Amino acid sequence: MTSALDQAMARPEAQTARDPGQMLRAIVGHGPIPRTPSSPAAIVAGQDFSDLDVMLDEQDRAFWAWMKPRGRPSFTLPLLRDLAHMQALIDALFRARPAGTPPPFDYFVLGSRVREVFNLGGDLTLFAQKIRDGDREGLRAYAQSCVSIGYANYTGWGHGVVTIALIQGDALGGGLEAPLSCDVMVAERQAKFGLPEILFNLFPGMGAYTYLARRMGMVKAEEMILSGKLYSAAEMKAMGVVDILAEPGEGEQVVRDLIARGRARQRAQSAIYKARRRVMPIDIAELREIADMWVDSALNLTEQDLRRMARIAAAQDRTLGLRGRAAE
Repeated sequence: MTSALDQAMARPEAQTARDPGQMLRAIVGHGPIPRTPSSPAAIVAGQDFSDLDVMLDEQDRAFWAWMKPRGRPSFTLPLLRDLAHMQALIDALFRARPAGTPPPFDYFVLGSRVREVFNLGGDLTLFAQKIRDGDREGLRAYAQSCVSIGYANYTGWGHGVVTIALIQGDALGGGLEAPLSCDVMVAERQAKFGLPEILFNLFPGMGAYTYLARRMGMVKAEEMILSGKLYSAAEMKAMGVVDILAEPGEGEQVVRDLIARGRARQRAQSAIYKARRRVMPIDIAELREIADMWVDSALNLTEQDLRRMARIAAAQDRTLGLRGRAAE
């Protein structure tokens, strides 16, 4: 399954583009791209996202992306579409820059606009519907989309970008898999982490096993996946998963300070993370195969398992004050 980046760059109009503006207009399907592009920051500001806030900070040389999904703060289809579009835009900005000019930015930061939540993971209501319908291809398309987006982030889009996750609230299931694909995880102390899939007889299939095993070892990764427990940010730091702890409300400033300190040695940072990927390589084929295993497991869930899934979704909704999103 090709990623959104591969599909965008394969378009004939992108392949034959003669100038940066033409390439950007060919790759990015919506949002105004000036015929003669101004700054990358202006191009980013002109894009139209429904479930993301994005900003390219020219002073920090950082691309900031804040998730703001409507309804339950999970990886909904609109959010996944926005993330794929954002990544295609990022790739286009790097590919379209004139030779000899600096890259548009050096750092990427992923955060959340939802109070007390980073992301609650997969769209459980959608999962239950597709499982009951026996929609293998729909489940597989969802899982493979998550894998492609995570892997592109893991590789810094092949452009040496240092990726940072800013976690200021709960990161569960796929909401933990996403920051695991980043080079650096910064978490505020009040954040909670966990992989609850085992509670409804499933496992996290979009990268958790692969990314966790390389951060904390296979035995500890399996222990976390099988436990279904919630872990504090301090516990995740002690286990080597979280890199930097921040006090409540101070996470964004900690990230800005981290970027400021690293700016003079960003090339070395980028090279170190590239070396990490070489020492403990992650193969996209591995991620895709595990995602297909997840699809097979999901389609074998019983009605009792699906009711457990619905109860978890409903409990999340009650906690967040949402209504009408999950059936008991």
